[in-house]
Amino acid sequence: MRLKTINSKNDILEIVQEIGFLPFFENEIEGFSIEENISPEYWFDGETDGAWEWKGPLASSGKCVYGKFFRGKAGFISLDWFPDFANYRRDGYDYEGFYEDGKANYKDKDIYDAITAKGTYLSKELKRDLNYRKGGNKGFDTVITRLQMQTFVCISDFEYAIDKHGMPYGWGIVRYSTPETLFGEHFFDEIYEQKPEVSKKRLYDYLTKLLPQASEKHILRFIG
Repeated sequence: MRLKTINSKNDILEIVQEIGFLPFFENEIEGFSIEENISPEYWFDGETDGAWEWKGPLASSGKCVYGKFFRGKAGFISLDWFPDFANYRRDGYDYEGFYEDGKANYKDKDIYDAITAKGTYLSKELKRDLNYRKGGNKGFDTVITRLQMQTFVCISDFEYAIDKHGMPYGWGIVRYSTPETLFGEHFFDEIYEQKPEVSKKRLYDYLTKLLPQASEKHILRFIG
């Protein structure tokens, strides 16, 4: 598989919708990332808006799902494939059942419950409100990444500080949400009717055809 050269956020969206999955960063599957297929001027030159600026509008577009889904690193998943991906990663559970069966700890649940109750939550406010600061709770990054890897949490946007000229600057602050909040509970209804192993086989069969350059080990690690 060879991706087309990326020159705009629409190129990223078209690729995601066409093939289903697109990691942001170079990874163990050669050629399977935005980083490896974007024109250099749109990667990280500091003067031209590019992939780093586009990820927020894409995450908030309602046309794909964005988060740290791939071995703790960020990427996009299409709406067509996310339900199967989530069904397998969640092992068929909603979050309450996941927690009650001992598959999550109280820190994870506290963060998940806070995001769910508010709908969306800016990272710095979530850390403040749940006391993830000096002398308080520890391990926020670990917990929030784990919740994304489990597909219970995703990234809905990035927000930027504004300078005196009204222009955004600096690194974007993450806004978290849940797929159910963004796309509705019905988004998962049909998928939850089938066993997680069925979703895994669908993912495996599809990705094996899509990524002939990837070994079985790499495909299985990608699926998680």
